[in-house]
Amino acid sequence: MNRLIPHPLLSLSLLFIWLLLNAFSLGHLLLGAAIALVAGWAFGAVEPQRMRVRNPAAMVRLVAMVTADIVRSNVAVAGLILTNGRHGRRRSDFLRIELRLRDPAALAVLAIILTATPGTAWLEFDPDTGILLLHVFDLKDTDEWQVLIRDRYEAQLLEIFV
Repeated sequence: MNRLIPHPLLSLSLLFIWLLLNAFSLGHLLLGAAIALVAGWAFGAVEPQRMRVRNPAAMVRLVAMVTADIVRSNVAVAGLILTNGRHGRRRSDFLRIELRLRDPAALAVLAIILTATPGTAWLEFDPDTGILLLHVFDLKDTDEWQVLIRDRYEAQLLEIFV
């Protein structure tokens, strides 16, 4: 059964959504089932490795930190946009940060954190060198950003995943 339908919940959900979006008929039921089965097989081929969380308490701390940082960043970016940068010059720039992280799950979480935080965008990561290219909307101090990412986020992610 697992070989025929490797992800039954995914296939069933896709079939259900297909039938909700289309008029119910025998043809749509068969077509939706075929698409759902193929999608289940495709997902089975690219399924990522299981993530192992070593320290759930660190995950709770990270979520609290990120939530506070996102709120703080929203206020700062809104202030910059609303005042049109009149209270000092805004300087957007690219920043290269050397990361110790190599775990794909931890890197994905860091990418989500940095991209979800207003004013920053994850642009590129070189797995050979461990260098992250980050765009910052209002870059005042490059060392401050290096410390923020390395000591605040990366340290927590290393504690959670590695």
